[in-house]
Amino acid sequence: MAPTPEPVHTTPAKKGRRLPARRSTPLTIAMLAALAYFLLPLFWLLIASTKSTQDLFNSFGLWFSHAPQLLTNVKETFTQDDGVFVHWLLNTVMYAVVSALGAALLAAAGGYGFAKFRFRGHRAAFNLVLGAVMVPTTALAIPTYLLFAKAGLVNTPWAVILPSLVNPFGLYLMRIYAQDAVPDSILEAARIDGAGEVRIFFRIALRLLGPGLVTVLLFTLVATWNNYFLPLIMLNDPNLYPITVGLSSWAAQAQNGGAGAGSDMLALVVTGSLISVLPLVVAFLLLQRYWQSGLATGGVKQ
Repeated sequence: MAPTPEPVHTTPAKKGRRLPARRSTPLTIAMLAALAYFLLPLFWLLIASTKSTQDLFNSFGLWFSHAPQLLTNVKETFTQDDGVFVHWLLNTVMYAVVSALGAALLAAAGGYGFAKFRFRGHRAAFNLVLGAVMVPTTALAIPTYLLFAKAGLVNTPWAVILPSLVNPFGLYLMRIYAQDAVPDSILEAARIDGAGEVRIFFRIALRLLGPGLVTVLLFTLVATWNNYFLPLIMLNDPNLYPITVGLSSWAAQAQNGGAGAGSDMLALVVTGSLISVLPLVVAFLLLQRYWQSGLATGGVKQ
């Protein structure tokens, strides 16, 4: 009888074994350079907001002066011209929030429609949306002004809000997101149960589109908050100005009133710029989790 071969004992592979970390010096240097590129202007703005106009020109730009006066600058910013900065801030919040909510809802409805329905001219209409993404908004500012002038909407809040509701990139993003985030089986089950299309969208699809909706909302919020050219040509009343146009008018006063160290307006412009950045930072920190998941979903097949 042939001898029985001895069993071969194999060492089981360790589960969850991590690969050794690999470090790249050039990549680290590149990341630090990119970090400095994005954070250095914000750091300068924070430092400059603690200085007087004279210290802005006479002290080192990336460090504090001998007599920091951040609280004084903030107080003077809010009280200058009978507190007009507060009006600008409230106007900006209204324009940005209303535009972001409306644009996100319209983009979600349009993206859902393109993703889940087929109709005559479907491909041509979506190609038109893709083409609109390539059109710069500044190229549409003058035609938009002429159109709103005919409708009598110039120098009203609607002149800023209505154009901001149109977001071709947001519609494209929501179409890609809805393609995978909203299963067809759930929609068919809802239709079998007798739910109408409007109810399906608001009760089912809109909840599944939440992360993508937040992504579009954030993009539109930032774009409207930082919009300068459209409010500049649409608004004539300083009480309707957003922060961008209002601070620009203060900067013009600083240049015309002394050009440099002799004008106190320049310190207010810098401090107002810092204050205008803070709400966006808070919004991104609060909605960061939804924003990141909204960018990831739709780019990876489930």
